[in-house]
Amino acid sequence: MTMLLGKAGMGKTTLAYQLRQKWAEGQLDHFQALFLFEFRQLNLITHSLTLRQLLFDLYLSPESEPDAVFQYLLQNANEVLLIFDGLDEALETETSPCPNSALSLFSDLCRGKQFPGCCVVATSRPGKLPTCVPTEAARVHMWGFDRPRVVEYVSHFFSAQSLQEAALAELQADRQLWNMCSVPALCLAICLCLHHMLPSSPPGQGAALLPTMTQLYMQLMLTLSPHRTLPDTLLLRLGEVALRGLETQKVIFYIEDIAPPLMAFGATHHLLTSFRIRAGRGHWVTGYAFTHLSLQEFLAALHLVASPSVDNNTLIHHITLNSHWVLRTKAKLGLSDHLPIFLAGLASRACRPFLSHVAQQDEAWVAARQTAIVQLLKRMAARRFTGPKLVELCYCVAETQVPELAQLTAQRLPDQLAFHNFPLTYMDLATLASILEYRTVPIHLEFEGCLLEPHCPEALTGCRQIENLSFKSRKYGDAFVEALSRSLPTLGNLRKLGLTGSKITSQGIGHLVKALSHCPQLKEISLNDNQLKDQEVLDLMEELPHLPSLQKLELSCNSIFVETLLRLVKVAVTCPTVRTLQVRETDFTFHFSPSVEAATEPQRAPDLQETVSQKEETRSRSLALRLQKCQLRVHHAEILTTLLQDGPPLEELDLSENQLEDEGCRLVAEAVPRLRIARKLDLSDNQLSVSGLSHVLRVVSTCWALMELHISLLYKITVLTFTHEPEVQEGACQSAIFLDNHVSPVPVELPLGSWRIRLTHCGFQAKHIEPLCKVLQESCCLRPLDHLDLSDNALGDEGAALLAQLLPGLGPLQSLDLSKNSMSLDAMLALAECMSSVQWVAHLDARLALAGRPLPDSPAVAGAQCIPRSFRLRECPLEPPSLSHLCETLRKCPGPLEIHLSCEVLTDQSLETLLYCLSRLPQLRLLQLSETKLTPRSPLLLADVSSLCPQLQKVELRSLYHMTLHFKSGEEQDSVSCRFTGCGLSQEQVEPLCYLLSKCRDLWQLDLSENRLGDDGLRCLLKCLQQMPISGSLDLSHNNISQEGVLHLLEMLPYCPRIQKVSVNLGSKQSFCIQFSKQEKADKMLRLSECNFQPEHVHQLAGCLSQAPQLVKLTLSQCFLDLQQLMVFLHLLRQPAGQCSLRVKEPWMRTASVSTLLEVCTQASGSITSISISETQQQLYVQLEFPRQKENPEAVASRLSHCDVEIHHSLLETCARLQQLSLSQVDLSDTSDTSNTSSLLLLCGLLPNLSELKIFRLTSSCVSTKGLSHLASGLSHCHHLEELDLSNNQLNEADIQVLLAALEGKCRLQQLDLSHMPLDSPAVATLIQGLSHMTLLQSLRLSGNHVDDIGCCHLSEALRAATMLEELRLDHNQIGDAGAKHLATILPRLPQLKKINLSANGVGPAGGMLLATSLTLCRHLEELRLGHNALGDPTVLQLAQGLPQQLRVLHLPSSSLGTEGLLSLGQALDGCPRIEDISLAENSLARSIQHLCKGFPQLLRLDLAYCAIDNQAAKHLIASFPLCPALEEILLSWNSLGDEATAELAQVLPRMLRLQRIDLEKNQITARGAWLLAEGLAQGSSIQVIRLWKNPIPDDAAERLRSQEPRLDFKFFDSQAQAPGEP
Repeated sequence: MTMLLGKAGMGKTTLAYQLRQKWAEGQLDHFQALFLFEFRQLNLITHSLTLRQLLFDLYLSPESEPDAVFQYLLQNANEVLLIFDGLDEALETETSPCPNSALSLFSDLCRGKQFPGCCVVATSRPGKLPTCVPTEAARVHMWGFDRPRVVEYVSHFFSAQSLQEAALAELQADRQLWNMCSVPALCLAICLCLHHMLPSSPPGQGAALLPTMTQLYMQLMLTLSPHRTLPDTLLLRLGEVALRGLETQKVIFYIEDIAPPLMAFGATHHLLTSFRIRAGRGHWVTGYAFTHLSLQEFLAALHLVASPSVDNNTLIHHITLNSHWVLRTKAKLGLSDHLPIFLAGLASRACRPFLSHVAQQDEAWVAARQTAIVQLLKRMAARRFTGPKLVELCYCVAETQVPELAQLTAQRLPDQLAFHNFPLTYMDLATLASILEYRTVPIHLEFEGCLLEPHCPEALTGCRQIENLSFKSRKYGDAFVEALSRSLPTLGNLRKLGLTGSKITSQGIGHLVKALSHCPQLKEISLNDNQLKDQEVLDLMEELPHLPSLQKLELSCNSIFVETLLRLVKVAVTCPTVRTLQVRETDFTFHFSPSVEAATEPQRAPDLQETVSQKEETRSRSLALRLQKCQLRVHHAEILTTLLQDGPPLEELDLSENQLEDEGCRLVAEAVPRLRIARKLDLSDNQLSVSGLSHVLRVVSTCWALMELHISLLYKITVLTFTHEPEVQEGACQSAIFLDNHVSPVPVELPLGSWRIRLTHCGFQAKHIEPLCKVLQESCCLRPLDHLDLSDNALGDEGAALLAQLLPGLGPLQSLDLSKNSMSLDAMLALAECMSSVQWVAHLDARLALAGRPLPDSPAVAGAQCIPRSFRLRECPLEPPSLSHLCETLRKCPGPLEIHLSCEVLTDQSLETLLYCLSRLPQLRLLQLSETKLTPRSPLLLADVSSLCPQLQKVELRSLYHMTLHFKSGEEQDSVSCRFTGCGLSQEQVEPLCYLLSKCRDLWQLDLSENRLGDDGLRCLLKCLQQMPISGSLDLSHNNISQEGVLHLLEMLPYCPRIQKVSVNLGSKQSFCIQFSKQEKADKMLRLSECNFQPEHVHQLAGCLSQAPQLVKLTLSQCFLDLQQLMVFLHLLRQPAGQCSLRVKEPWMRTASVSTLLEVCTQASGSITSISISETQQQLYVQLEFPRQKENPEAVASRLSHCDVEIHHSLLETCARLQQLSLSQVDLSDTSDTSNTSSLLLLCGLLPNLSELKIFRLTSSCVSTKGLSHLASGLSHCHHLEELDLSNNQLNEADIQVLLAALEGKCRLQQLDLSHMPLDSPAVATLIQGLSHMTLLQSLRLSGNHVDDIGCCHLSEALRAATMLEELRLDHNQIGDAGAKHLATILPRLPQLKKINLSANGVGPAGGMLLATSLTLCRHLEELRLGHNALGDPTVLQLAQGLPQQLRVLHLPSSSLGTEGLLSLGQALDGCPRIEDISLAENSLARSIQHLCKGFPQLLRLDLAYCAIDNQAAKHLIASFPLCPALEEILLSWNSLGDEATAELAQVLPRMLRLQRIDLEKNQITARGAWLLAEGLAQGSSIQVIRLWKNPIPDDAAERLRSQEPRLDFKFFDSQAQAPGEP
């Protein structure tokens, strides 16, 4: 079974008939018999059909012995060919083919159930395969004509030489016409038209008459018409028949379907064809069809556009975009592939005279029809389509010939446009390229798994908008690459080329290499997985001098051997632009430093050229070589070192995971001084032994640039780290190099520039100490050793004692790490005592890491004073004598000092001893006990520690297993925070705990969450609250407190005047938080959630709250208050005087009507000044004013007399002073629902009586046109209206006119929000006309309103009078460069403008430059949002020249920001000290992020998601975080951060006192990195959540870390981790 697939017009039917012809001529002698069937004819067979009837009865039967012939065919089935044409036109039921039907018989033939062994070939359009086609059927795609085939076809069509030349000249003069010729059917149509046009048309004019496929069909119909005219009435009637057939899946018509005049007309004009088929013995059936299915679609489109009987709604209903994926689906797609395209083509202005003639209407009527089509396409263009739908949209847009529509479509295309796994023709790509010509910013095209015609790349010839071009498929061979090679030199702005996963040979690579020599602007080339051989790769490398701008070349997954690899290393050494060669098994990548950047990059500003380029030009070249897992052996090491000695300095040399062994490692190590390695040499996993280790130690001692040597034989690590650059040595005071998951989890803080040797996991015993020290002493003769790490060995007490004797011979060590060496505590303390004479600080954590800082006479001491010493001792018994000895030893250590201890159990006596010794350690800054079981009495001991140690700042005890004490320095605030969480505290311990805490001078925070206090413990705590000097917060979450406890707290509010805020949730969250004010009397805000109050609680609740002084805000969320209880509560709630807001959230409010909730408001005992109702959010909000002011009854009666509906007197009285009415997500449609109707009538009657109403909001709701008319009438009486919000409602042009009419005379209107309503251009124009009268307007929001360039023109005119405007929001519209130009003219005339949002439009660099120039004149600007526009660096450079000093918000995500732009932006932000929010997400900033690493004192939020930030770039960024002390939220998701970056982040977390949330989703963080973050959080941090979604962290590790640190959020459905904000 073979499926022949091809789009309409590719010649499938022609090929089927050609096969039959060749068989008849004897050219297909393999087949004894050939049968051709057309499904459009088989559809006429309605009776059951057998195989014999199919073969013999439908056409000609055998002249004699039919039975014998049939048996012969059955016996020789493998010599029979059955061809079925037009399978996509087969009639199929929704479930399965009817039994014994033609389609059922075809299914049996395909699956071998009948006529097994025969060869079956079927033709179909892609995506139209019935379910009967077996999955194993072979698929062959038919492609169109390439250039030689077009020339050949035209030459055969025109017999005369002169006509041939003239026709080819016409085609070559018009690219669009030539592109259409790639479709054989269109090529025939064009030749037919040219045949009639050429004799009478001057040269070059013929092609002008055929610019689109639609107009080609128009011209073809006229050409085939005998009199060159078409009767309009008959044409429309025939179009109606065509449309009816498409709608009913009908391509074959009977005589009763088409009237005789239409049949004659169709036959005369070559529009219809007829055929006969034998339906049975002696019975013939005549069928009629359009000559081609596309012609049927064209006539149907003509009928839809030109027929007066078709309204606009029916017309645009047929404009849909079909997704023709090549997949098997149960639902059969329709036949109208080209119908939307023809409808769009008829919307062209060029078709207007023809349509006017056919419709017998004037051109204005036709223009209105065409406008409806164009407007629909504009709305489609504003959406983000992908795949086949996007291709079809491009066809439609191109056919309209409307430049504005093409420009809008091009600008709205995503910057990275991907096509995956569906076939594309030359015509598809040519149409896409024609749309891209209207695009002003670059685009990235990616084709992965797409079946492309071999000559497809030629369709992109000359498309200068393409910046990145990528192809990936095994279906691309040499012919494809040859066509691509012809196009590449014409893509002048192409920066990145990808051709991966293909099957090209040396012939194809030869064409590509020649083409690359003509592409000097290329920056990246990817040729991965192309099965390239050694010679082909070497040929490619010869072209490197012709690619001066190249930055990256990928050759992974090709066939490259070791010998060729060494030749490529030589290329890397000798080629002056190569920066990095990275090889790992089959991964193969070159990185380059472009030699001529100025020629290919945008012109820099003069002041930036000096700062950016000058340093790069003067810096010498360095080379990084990473040859990992390349099967390098000893003899390769010798060759390699010889090559590298004469080369440039090496940035890095990585030879890990090879087979160098001891000898090879020695050879490389000996060459180190000559190789001039700047950063790292990696010889890991090269079978190094203990003897080889000593050789490496001896050799490297002579290298002064060596900073660290790390060898771990167990984990096969051998890494040498160097430093040459002065700026590295002057950098941060701490560095962590992570090699794998086995590195020490707590990095020692050491100054850079020192020499460290780490010999871990090497199995050293006491017997190895003496020879090891001898080797180290030899090294120390030439250069002092600073840090020695012998952790994770087996030295024991004997080795420690021996080492202590040999230490003087190693010189002035700064640190010694002996962790995990099976030593006793006595040995550790003895060793520490031994070192006290040189003032070393010890790290003892069961790994015995003794680390210190330089000696007093060392010049590095002055610069390292801020580095704390740390003492770590883990998993060791801590008895009182040992602790006393330890503290006495540490007294001699200069500060600041950190102590980290852990053991299995710490007794009360030991804890008392430890706490008592704290007063003798004034230099102490941190004391931490981790993974240590403490007694239940320990919270009381810790609570009393503040009186023993006045410098105590923070006490934290978690689960009686983790304790942390923070101590303040002299300049820090004199306040204490205490956290005793999960300590099992009960009522009995509350009173003594409070007594001890009352000794604190200022208790800022007290956290008693996750204990067992209960209601009794709460009562006891509240009784003691007056004696406690608490001034911050009290957390009692997860303490089994019930409704009774909550009510008791409310009763105590009058006696606790400093309570400022209470937040309680008795549901699943179990939160109970109280915040205090330092003032004696404070306004109170209460939030009670899921408290499950019973009816008997309502009176008590209202009574308690009525006694609460200064209650200003009350929220009751899901407290099980039903309608009646809420009414009772409102009636009972009172306050002495002032205002109080009440917010109630209950599930029953989702179904409650507006009228019901307004009725609830009538029960309020105070006057209501504000009402907000949201049905979806299930909430009611009222602002109450006490006491209620009684209104004159006569005034009420007077207002009631003017009302059209009955309004409850109490509602008018309660809302007499209403100033704000907000309704969100409510239903006010005038439907059959009586509640909706009554709500609407009540609201309309209420509005005229709200004389003081200032704010009216109706958002995301359902309002009918009639209902809006009533609302507008009511709003017309609200003369004090200042704000109107109707966003997210469905309003049409008539609704807008009604609304604006009601707003006339509203001179006080200051804010207008009509965002996210599907307004078409007329509605926008009507709206904008009304804006000109709103002179006091301060805020205008028109987000997502389809405002285009024309709308911007009208808007700029309307805003000339709005001189008070402070906010303008036009994001998510269709504004291009032309619209930006109009806005740029008006912005400087808005002197009060503070906020502007133009995000997600189609503004490019040209419009961006104009906007930037005008925005620099808006000196009061505070918020600037221009993201998701392809602005580029030129716009940012211009913008940076005039950023106002008071700027608070700057959003430029996805704005094509580059190095120069970020540099200038960083410099400009130095002059914006009030900046609070910066978003630069979705910009590639990895190489330039350092320009943003500055201090912003008021910055609250930083968004750098999707910025390609790696570990190296993150170091500079994270180091700058402490310079932003106000930071609350950091977004670094979807980057390339790993454990190295998280280590840096963990170090700064304790210093970020206001940071609440960090987003690290989708990075490269492992369990180790998450562990480091947990450790950083344990040091003390205000962070609420760190999001680690989609990182490579195993579930079991995530669960362990989550239990240790609940603030780490690993999964989307992790309900325990909450982002900051209101719970």
